[in-house]
Amino acid sequence: MEHYGIIAWIVIGGIAGAIAKLLMPGKDPGGCIITILLGIAGALIAGWLGHVIGWYKTGEGAGFIAAIVGAFILLLIYRLVASRRR
Repeated sequence: MEHYGIIAWIVIGGIAGAIAKLLMPGKDPGGCIITILLGIAGALIAGWLGHVIGWYKTGEGAGFIAAIVGAFILLLIYRLVASRRR
């Protein structure tokens, strides 16, 4: 993601998290706030990994698809951890 403000990160993160939830069947232990946080974290992690691998230049962030993939992976991990607690 390019140079977005904090509000744009929240909106894009929320959308990425919501799409990740739609793509992953089953019941989720988290609500709307968890979805937004997972989406934002997914975008940040995808951007970081993209920099490490060399996909993104300095100052570039992850794209929308990468944010969705990152949110999907984090949602999967979150489900696994939450299911062990029960």
